[in-house]
Order: sequence, then structure tokens, then C-alpha cells
Amino acid sequence: MDAFLISTAVIFVAELGDKSQLMALTFATRFKIIPVLVGITVATAIVHAISVIVGAALGAAIPTRPITIAAAIAFAGFGLWTLRGDELTTDDKARAAAMPARHAVMAVGTVFFLAELGDKTMLATITLATKEGLFGTWLGSTVGMVAADALAILAGRQLGTRLPERTIRIGAAVAFFAFAALLLIEAL
Repeated sequence: MDAFLISTAVIFVAELGDKSQLMALTFATRFKIIPVLVGITVATAIVHAISVIVGAALGAAIPTRPITIAAAIAFAGFGLWTLRGDELTTDDKARAAAMPARHAVMAVGTVFFLAELGDKTMLATITLATKEGLFGTWLGSTVGMVAADALAILAGRQLGTRLPERTIRIGAAVAFFAFAALLLIEAL
């Protein structure tokens, strides 16, 4: 249960202000919300399953203390990455606009799968899987990401362009720095 709760919280925070939220909002303006969320969920579940397997292999091969220190450094890096922010490129927007509505789930799933490979949420899931339970980490990371993207869709539809993106980025970065500090204290 701890792995689920920790992963849900960490990945939810990691996803705040991420380009995936912008993609989710963009897709939801073109397609119905349910197919968009299904596509996001399927892609996230697959990417995070891969992440958990990689994290488990690393966790079994490396002693706990170095993993904890590396995780602290990684979370500090995620905090910096979050402060930098993500933006949709013109290519990202063009791909979203070119998708036919009848293939919404497959289109959203494919774009999200490709966008999440190597993304901070994938790296955070790998990091969590080195220390936490595999199934709980996978399920929690998937739930956290889908919840954050669903929140972006709902808030975006309600608030339009008035979302305080800078404030969200700073809050998410502070949370990453706090996780990094806790991990570093645990390692020392």
C-alpha cells in the first residue's frame, strides 16, 4: 500500500505542468474526454510497466544506500526540470490536429507512449521501483499520471488559459526538492 500511495503522489506531482498535461488538454479539445483518458491510461500503464521492470532490475543489482542517494539526486534533477517547464512544440500540436476522431484512443495512446519514453515521470517511476513494491509502484504511478492529466483536462475546460502555469511548476518543483531532501536524509 505504501508503494501505491507514494507512487501516486510522486507521479501526480511530477506530471503537474508537464507537456503531457498540455497534450491531454489539446486532445480533449479535439476528441471526447473518455477516449482521451482511455488512451492516456493504456499508454501510461505500458510505459510504467517497463519502468517498474527496469527499476526492479536496478534495485536488485545495486546496494540500497547508493540507490537512495541516486534517487535523491534524481528527484532534485526532476525539480530543476520541472522549474524549466515543458511546452508543446508545433509538431506536437500538428500531430494532435491531424488525428481522425474514430481512432482517438489509438492516436492518443500512441502519442502519449512516445512522449513518455524518457520523460521525467518514466524516470521517476524507475527510481521508485528500485525501492518500493513493483505492483504498487506500477499501479500508483499509472493512477497518479492519469489523475493529473484528467485534472488538466477538467481545469483547462473550466478555466481556459487562466491557469497559473508558473505557480503549478514552482509548487511541483518544491515537492520534488522535498522528496530529494527526505531521500538524502534517509541515505545519510
